[in-house]
Amino acid sequence: MTTRDTAIARATAYYDSGAFLTDLRRRVAYPTVSQPPTDTAALRTYLVDELAPAVTRLGATARIIDNPTPEAGPLLLAHRHEADHLPTVLVYGHADVVPGQDDRWRTGLSPWHLVVEDDRLYGRGTADNKGQHTVNIAALEQVLTTRGSTLGFNLKFLMETGEESGSPGLHEFCRRFKDDLTADLLIASDGPRLAADRPTLFLGSRGAANLRLRVPLRDGAHHSGNWGGALRNPATVLAAALATMVDARGRILVEGLRPPAIPEPVRAALADLTVGGGEADPTVDTDWGEPHLTPAERVFAWNTLEILTLSAGDPAKPVGAIPGTAHADIQLRFVVGTDWQRLEQTIRAHLDAHALPMVEVDLLQAVPATRLDPDSPWVHWATTSLHRTTGKPPAILPNLGGTLPNDAFADILALPTIWIPHSHPSCRQHAPDEHLLGSVAREGLGIMAGLFWDLGEPLPEACRT
Repeated sequence: MTTRDTAIARATAYYDSGAFLTDLRRRVAYPTVSQPPTDTAALRTYLVDELAPAVTRLGATARIIDNPTPEAGPLLLAHRHEADHLPTVLVYGHADVVPGQDDRWRTGLSPWHLVVEDDRLYGRGTADNKGQHTVNIAALEQVLTTRGSTLGFNLKFLMETGEESGSPGLHEFCRRFKDDLTADLLIASDGPRLAADRPTLFLGSRGAANLRLRVPLRDGAHHSGNWGGALRNPATVLAAALATMVDARGRILVEGLRPPAIPEPVRAALADLTVGGGEADPTVDTDWGEPHLTPAERVFAWNTLEILTLSAGDPAKPVGAIPGTAHADIQLRFVVGTDWQRLEQTIRAHLDAHALPMVEVDLLQAVPATRLDPDSPWVHWATTSLHRTTGKPPAILPNLGGTLPNDAFADILALPTIWIPHSHPSCRQHAPDEHLLGSVAREGLGIMAGLFWDLGEPLPEACRT
């Protein structure tokens, strides 16, 4: 008799046999960079040669569809339908990677060649996202084999090729193909676990808004001795403006940029979580940010306003001159409940109230925040599954501290969203020497085999209503 344990054992044997490394090595070799200038041919080739055959082996019918955004990479949409009365899961991943930064990798490493050193699997995309979607596809295949050519649920699979460049066209794609993407649940894997040794699930992501503050007072610079005291210094004005928005310990001072109170289920979910503490993690500044909150609450349940760049004059060659202009790029990471659609107006009103009308505000980009209720029956179901497989209580993050295009699924498709990451905080994604931990990938294979097995079993009544 086939069992859940058999599916998990087959999934981990896939890793132990070297098959996982073989598949990942082949996939890392595709230079699927999506940031401009984009080679959409490489993106399409990866879908055609790698992912379409992989999902076809799952008994799914795959289509590669042009992106609604011209010149952006295509998307892969696949369906496997077993029965109308069964639950349907939408599995998401992304095939693209950030630029390789080939010349900045440590000697002996390359972004496009998988290199194994002890537990570390080096290569671009190993952590983000090729390693993670390889885990999920393989787990599905082992469940299908174990059950005898049935999953026990309907499968839909969506793979985009532009997540690293802001997911162009994804939201419009979800609108156009909403009927094809109808499901009961989204399961996806991206980002890091809270810690390498702790299985994690997160239920959404913080939003992100990038803004630029500019103080364009005059053309050119003027001698600071001849004109100092007579000309307003745009850098001084900009520094003063920023100081009215966030204080010296990182606390947000603009009421409209602060979130509502932390909901009790969110606070409870974060109560036993620790941020950092890993071997390569930076030291957490416990006195930074909103007072009276834990570091976990500040990262996963609160807003942060970060100054990303601050520029005036020529920092490399300072001279005795008053600059004519100054600018700063700032970023608001925000949680659900923040009035993000009025950010420009909120900051404009704040600066005007502080007699700073000369500071211009431009919203460059914004991605909404999402968060599934930690008390959702789907969260309890997934938590039970992970705990049963690993024997460890998983970390439950109401939302990732970073930002993902989860609003396409939570808002447009109205799906409950469960993300189960298979990477770790020090994986160096987006940087040279990106790597995946083999031990985490192996455990992730077992976790996902158990999760997909459980999805094919009778679900709790609360998940079926």
